[in-house]
Parts: sequence; C-alpha cells; structure tokens
Amino acid sequence: MTDTVQTDLDARTRELDRAHVFHSWSAQALIDPPVLAGGLGSTVWDHSGRRWLDFSSQLVNVNIGHQHPAVLAAIHAQVDQLATVAPATAALARGEAARRIVDRAPDGFEKVFFTNGGADANENAIRMARLHTGRDKVISTYRSYHGNTGAAIVSTGDWRRIPNEYARGHVHVFGPYLYRSEFWATTPEEESERALRHLERVVQAEGAASIAAILLETVPGTAGILIPPPGYLAGVREICDRYGIVLILDEVMAGFGRTGRWFAFEGYDVVPDLITFAKGVNSGYVPVGGVIISDAIAGDFDETVFPGGLTYSGHPLAAASIVGALDAMEAEGIVDNARRIGAEAIGPGLEELAERHELIGEVRGEGVFWALELVSDRDARTPLTAGAMGEIKKGLSARGLLPFVQDNRIHVVPPCVVTDDEVAQAMTIYDEVLGIAGRD
Repeated sequence: MTDTVQTDLDARTRELDRAHVFHSWSAQALIDPPVLAGGLGSTVWDHSGRRWLDFSSQLVNVNIGHQHPAVLAAIHAQVDQLATVAPATAALARGEAARRIVDRAPDGFEKVFFTNGGADANENAIRMARLHTGRDKVISTYRSYHGNTGAAIVSTGDWRRIPNEYARGHVHVFGPYLYRSEFWATTPEEESERALRHLERVVQAEGAASIAAILLETVPGTAGILIPPPGYLAGVREICDRYGIVLILDEVMAGFGRTGRWFAFEGYDVVPDLITFAKGVNSGYVPVGGVIISDAIAGDFDETVFPGGLTYSGHPLAAASIVGALDAMEAEGIVDNARRIGAEAIGPGLEELAERHELIGEVRGEGVFWALELVSDRDARTPLTAGAMGEIKKGLSARGLLPFVQDNRIHVVPPCVVTDDEVAQAMTIYDEVLGIAGRD
C-alpha cells in the first residue's frame, strides 16, 4: 500500500477508536492512544511505519516479544484442528499446557485451574482459600494491584479499589518499601522485620481465625516494582503457617521470565499454597490466566464440587499458545536472557543514568522488571509532578520508545527477548529525555 493509504489507515483507526471504543481507567474525552498496527520482537509500528521500541511490553505481558513464530504456529495449528471446546471436555492442548506449567512449579503442585486472565485467577484463588479454610478475610497490601473483578479489585490497594469496594472481608496492610518506609526503617533488614511485625499485629487484631488468605504480588509491579527485602516473603510464609492462613502469591506480572526466573518467588526462599498467573505465560497472544493449586488444596475438591467455572476455562487456542510460548522460551533460553540482560545491561545502564540525572531518586529491579523513581528533590524524595511525568512520557514516545509510566515512575519493562543493542538505544532515549526534563 502507498504511504497515503497507510496514513489513512492510521486516521481511520483513530476515528473508529474515538467513536466507538470505551477505554479502561480513562476519562474518554481526554485520551489519545497511539495506533499500533504491527510488531516483531521488541518493536512495534503503526500503519504508516512509525516505529517504537516497546519498553512497556504493552501491559508488562509480552514477555516472548511480538509475533514470535513458534507461538503463532501453535495457535494456527490448533485453529486448523479444533478452535473451541467446552471446559467440561478433555482437550490435549489444555492438558499439555497444564503439564508444562506444573513442571515449572515447586513440588506438591499438580493441578491448574485455567481462567481468562489475571483478575479472575486471583478471584478464584481467593475462593479456593476461603473454601479450604472455612474463613472469610483476605489480607493484601495497599501498594498492590490484583485485577478489576469483584474480590480482586477490593484486594487491590491502590486508588482503583476505592470506587469499587463492593466485596466483603478485605483488610489491607503496608508492605515493605524502604525508599518510602512506613516503618522509619533505615536498612532493608529493618524494613523487613518491621513490616512483618506490622503484618502479624494486623493478623492478631483482625482475629487470626477469621483470615483465609494473605494475597501478595511476589514483586509488586504496577505499585512500583518493589523488590522484597531479605527475609520478608519467608517471614510471611511463617506467619501463614503459624496461624493456618493460605498464602497466595500473585505472579500475574512477575511470573514466566519477567524477573529472570520462571517464577519470581524462586528467588525469595518461599513456596506459596496457591500461585496465580497470566500475562507472560503466553505473552497475551490469547487471553488466559490461571491458578496453580497445591495438592493439599486441590484434594479438597476430589469428592466435593468446586463451585466455580468459566466458559472459556482452558480454551484450546489459549492452551496451544501456552505450549508454543513455554517450549520456545525453554529452547531459546529466553528466561536466561532476561536474567542476563537485567544484570549486565539494564541495571548498570539505569544506574549510570541515576549518576547523571538528579531527577532519579532510586533505581530498583531485576531481570526485565525495573523502575526509575523520579523526584524533584532527591533529599526530600518529593515525587515528580503528574505534569512533568506527562511531558517525559511524550518525550519518550516522540523519540521512538513506548514507555510504561505510572505515578512518578518510569517502569523499564521490555520483552524478555530484548537485545543489548535495543537496551543501549533505550538508554540513549531515557538519557535525552531526562536531561531535558531536568533543565525545566
């Protein structure tokens, strides 16, 4: 097609979007989303050919990169064989997907309940915990996001919970975040110890016998990529064991390569009772999520009906995409690449930026899961204003980088397949934009 026709397609896309698409988490008249028409690996483009490095991974989910041929081939093959089946049937693709997932889980996890995404994965994990314990309350942190369904959004701690608080039995605590400590801590060890003491006191004050689950993102993502301090997650496990509480770890964003490990919790000396997943398990090529269930909880439903289900649970196209994605990630060393490039390229590159730009208050992360916390005053740790962050976002996009900007942070979250050269290009763009912002 000619350049004019391609430009017309971009205009047509914007026209249709403005006229008919209702966007999530947005005031509809105030948004102007970028047009995306294609992608490959860590790069996306519009119809007219304008290109961006995708350092957002869309919603931190395209771990294997855009248009990976193995995932596309797996979906195509399943389409040709059988495009859909009911969840009450047995389907080979579903079984193969479940086997590949539990093969990477800890010992004592043999069953997967498939959902349509991360929110309903957390929803069903909460349901399982309540049924297993006969208790009601769920404890989660204020700095968290667990999805936009009934219990998941009320488990969420950020502002999105407040207009949606219709589910019962939810309690929130402060988790560890040394840079903005709620506990007057000065070291990671103090932050861990005091956050655990706070959590246990809330358990005691709420009545331990009323608490079904503690639900945590292993590494809180949207809340700021908050790496757990030493001993914290292991300490939460001990509290759960002491009081008979189910530990649910939300790996929706952090799982399947994002931290440079198959599961983020593998780096923190902890094994949960339920593991929720979505996003990176198939990089979002087809909507899917799920709960990996410990044998003790799965056994509750051997003779008792589990009172939950979804029309598209274990949809064959989603299952096939999981098989294609996980096999390719294994064969191509994609999780190892995420670990290496975080340690050798992204982390050092961001630290160099922090040395040059006073706007950067803290760098934190691992794998392909990093955050730059931006401040107007390093000593006071004053968050950079929304207006300044908006200008930074525009500047990054104008220079060919699709960013993930949240509050006063830039989340540096490229696909796990990102190359050293692409990281170097991104660092140059971040450097230029932060340099301009720092002079304003």
